[in-house]
Amino acid sequence: MTAIRQESLQGHVEEVVLAQPRGFCAGVDRAIEIVERALAKFGAPIYVRHEIVHNTYVVNDLKTKGAIFIEELSDVPPGATLVFSAHGVSQAVRAEARERGFEVFDATCPLVTKVHVEVAKLRREGYDFIMIGHKGHPEVEGTMGQLTEGIHLVEDVADVAGVQVPDESRIAVVTQTTLSVDDAAEILRAVKQRFPLVREPKKQDICYATQNRQDAVKVLSGEVDIVIVVGSPTSSNSNRLREVAQRLGTASYMVDSADEIEAAWFEDRPRVGLTAGASAPELLVDAVIARLKELGALSVRKMPGVEEHIEFPLPKGLGDKAMAEAGVTAAPRPH
Repeated sequence: MTAIRQESLQGHVEEVVLAQPRGFCAGVDRAIEIVERALAKFGAPIYVRHEIVHNTYVVNDLKTKGAIFIEELSDVPPGATLVFSAHGVSQAVRAEARERGFEVFDATCPLVTKVHVEVAKLRREGYDFIMIGHKGHPEVEGTMGQLTEGIHLVEDVADVAGVQVPDESRIAVVTQTTLSVDDAAEILRAVKQRFPLVREPKKQDICYATQNRQDAVKVLSGEVDIVIVVGSPTSSNSNRLREVAQRLGTASYMVDSADEIEAAWFEDRPRVGLTAGASAPELLVDAVIARLKELGALSVRKMPGVEEHIEFPLPKGLGDKAMAEAGVTAAPRPH
């Protein structure tokens, strides 16, 4: 029996429904462009602290163009050009980069920078902090690293009980930007119950793209039999999308590429929902659609949803004017 015939017995896809929005957010788009413009202006190699965004394809593509990804600044040679990843870095990393004399371009997502600014401002006013997030995630390390003391990480409701602060009337809460909206809300309720005077951000820390993609998956899950999320295992927001669908009772899988798709997933599940994390490029979505067509999909339709038109400015020295003055033609920014 041929492989195609075996697949047809395992699962047969009839329809693909695309979530809207999905894929790249403005912060990811900006971060990748910063590396590409730095390569165009200064030439290879360009050093990047940590993966610029958490997507295997994007990182490997930039490696082929001359980006070198490192974790320790001691691995960067003197006089090199260095880019901070979209997740942000601690004050200690910034200080070390200055001391070593690197040419630095900061690709930290402006929404993460907003959290950093808020932490610094309120610390000067005498506040301690609770940070809701995942231990070890680079964004969490960067945000907690804005201070040398007075910031406490909570990963779940149980952690809230262990937080001790010197003044319960001077405590504020911040959140990793890529969390599950529902999980963060549950933990925040526990924080407010334990610390009734806690100061919340003026605007929710969870970013617009994370919120929009999770909202879209909630709608998508009710219309399909299975949800496929395109995203890398290290991507927090991609993992959260899969969890959102799973919690709503819809089978869900996350794939780094179309090659990971298994025909058996679609047995008695002909309607497939498809989305992508904020760090996953659309060409990976296109490859998954092609794979699903091989499995029988006859129609592909896009759900109505939020249209995102947000753009963030590039750092000084990499804008169009600076590139033109350097005699470098920059590729137009995608929308």
